[in-house]
Amino acid sequence: MERSAATRHAQGTPRLGVANGRFLPHRVVRNGHVQTLLSRYRPRQVLALLEQEAPLMVDAGPDQTGFDPSVRLLGYYTRRRTEGPSHGLVISLHGWEGSSHAVHNLVMADAWVTAGFDVFRLNLRDHGPRRHVVPQGLNHGLFLGTLLDETVAAVQRAAELAGDAPVYLVGPSMGGNFALRVAVAHAVRPIPNLRKVVTISPAINPGRSTDQIDAQPMFHYYFRRRWLRSLLIKQQLFPDLYQFDPLRSIQSLRAMTEWLVTRYAGYPSADAYFADYAVLGDALADLRVATTIITAANDGVIPVADFYALAPSPYLQIQVHPTGGHVGFLDLGPLRHCLPEMVLAELTAEPVLADKSLRCDTMAAPGDNSQVVGLE
Repeated sequence: MERSAATRHAQGTPRLGVANGRFLPHRVVRNGHVQTLLSRYRPRQVLALLEQEAPLMVDAGPDQTGFDPSVRLLGYYTRRRTEGPSHGLVISLHGWEGSSHAVHNLVMADAWVTAGFDVFRLNLRDHGPRRHVVPQGLNHGLFLGTLLDETVAAVQRAAELAGDAPVYLVGPSMGGNFALRVAVAHAVRPIPNLRKVVTISPAINPGRSTDQIDAQPMFHYYFRRRWLRSLLIKQQLFPDLYQFDPLRSIQSLRAMTEWLVTRYAGYPSADAYFADYAVLGDALADLRVATTIITAANDGVIPVADFYALAPSPYLQIQVHPTGGHVGFLDLGPLRHCLPEMVLAELTAEPVLADKSLRCDTMAAPGDNSQVVGLE
């Protein structure tokens, strides 16, 4: 017979924090696509964050693409709104073709600074809000999902803002992919005072996610339009280096990726490129920092099956909620983002090691009100 979550906790299983209760919003907004679309809702109060942020340029170390002596990445620092010592510094990444100013980043940052955390929202290469610079012009080299070294270096530099306070790393979607790889790299390239990594809907299988996007017109239109626009800006800034006009006539993201990486990144195929930054199988086996994955069973971009195939690690917790879409997690009464409180619960929970990976499998029928259905 399945033991209750309370019984398992009493007998020494590490507590699940927010996973003790499934994310189960009003049934009107449980559909995955609805959750994803609603994630673009920007509450008015987050606009205050824009007045409190300070842009900071980060030296992200040597350029892996070979064009520049070092990489420059732009981030935005916001100080806590509370009095007294900081609870820590949260460094947040963003999704593919997103930025430090994506809605979920602003909503989460607003909650964090209100709760007493300082926040640094880092933009990856060729990404950014175009508020102070054209992000594609900061570096000659092209953004690739494989450029991990500069992300590790940038996170290390940003962590210095925390002083002696704890540091947390949070990333959604593609930013979640980077955050997981930074967490693994932490074992050999330490991030000062890194206490925990939290990822939301991380794109651990980039090839499969690309195919998922291509198969759904709504997602395909959104990502293709934004990516093509970014590449054409890059071409306009560096016409001697790039000629992306042929991509205008290529429709699928997989075919666009194949065309680009075989000409500008030295890969023989898109599959070889995707495999180079996938986080599959035993990729997280060498974790040395507490890491939580929050995802949804009805995410239309990130297939949930890959999370169940991850090799165990005592540092890894995986929450699979029955709904939430792709970086959604909103509810009604009134319409509100629940992701900030879900992540905040992880930041404030004391990291505890499990005997093996802790999986909160919450994919029971919606009518089932049990808190945790299965725990491996």
